[in-house]
Amino acid sequence: MERRSRLQLSRLPDITAMKQQQLPAYQLHFSATMVFSIFFASGVFCLFMGIFLILSAKSIQKVEINYTKTCGNCAKLREDAFNHNKICTCSIPFVLAKSMEGNVFMYYKLYGFYQNLYRYILSRSNSQLLSKDLKAVEDCAPFKVSHKEIPFAPCGAIANSMFNDTIILSYNLNSSIHIQVPMLKTGITWWTDKYVKFKNPGANNLTDKFAGTTKPPYWPKPIYELDPDDPENNGFLNDDFIVWMRTAAFPTFKKLYRRLHRIHYFIEGLPAGNYSFNITYNFPVTKFQGEKSVVLSTLTWSGGSSLFLGLAYTVTGAMTWLASFAMLAIHFMLKQRKASTSKWQSKALKGQSRK
Repeated sequence: MERRSRLQLSRLPDITAMKQQQLPAYQLHFSATMVFSIFFASGVFCLFMGIFLILSAKSIQKVEINYTKTCGNCAKLREDAFNHNKICTCSIPFVLAKSMEGNVFMYYKLYGFYQNLYRYILSRSNSQLLSKDLKAVEDCAPFKVSHKEIPFAPCGAIANSMFNDTIILSYNLNSSIHIQVPMLKTGITWWTDKYVKFKNPGANNLTDKFAGTTKPPYWPKPIYELDPDDPENNGFLNDDFIVWMRTAAFPTFKKLYRRLHRIHYFIEGLPAGNYSFNITYNFPVTKFQGEKSVVLSTLTWSGGSSLFLGLAYTVTGAMTWLASFAMLAIHFMLKQRKASTSKWQSKALKGQSRK
């Protein structure tokens, strides 16, 4: 008996404020005035924030040109796989009626391209992209190895379908002088992607580091020759490659391609005038009934030209205000009912006291 009582006592929780649930507690009691004030203040904040974001988004300057049909001859050429070595270019002139001041960014936009397919997203090797093991291609089906059993680098469906059109923007200073607008290829990725998720197998001589691997079947050149002019923008650390590897959630999406280098004629941005896009057409879209566009856009502190965030704030503010007025009306109704009930009770008590 004594042993059993000791065992029972040993199972009891410690006599502390935490285990005995004796910690001091404070229960908030909000008055009706405070609740209505919080709701009205939240509604005002959301409404003003939403309107400000919408106006900010509408102030963005954007030019979008769809070149799927304009470059139709190149599209037909790319439909035939035997023409993969042939170069096809097209030029699209346009007029910039108003100058685009400040930083200007160039995007490519795809319609009807589903990067959100489950098997497509899984078809990559993070071990390879981190240069831990260049031959770790087990998860890259159906693009793991070539017909000679040589591992692809990079492997997988995402890397194999990388966007590879070349887009050059030209500024027509006059009828005889055409200036290529200086664009930067770097600084277009997320910091975490560039310095955490992707690494090269070595700093120098990438050709030797990637020995024993081969390029994906749809690539015209190997991974270590993506940017011969800039060794630091090569291999797995190539900015265009990193941007493409961050898959989009929707079938219509745009990805950052270049950013304006603000020098010479373009210190203030893109001046108004005549321009043209010179496109080397490589990425086929007609087989899956897709489309391609090139976009020039400025940005604000809140991001791009999307109205979603502004509309979300505006709708939230309006709903909060409606809820505030509804609760205020219910509060006054209950208050009047309570007052009338108290008057009736007081009259009844007076009648009983007289009797």
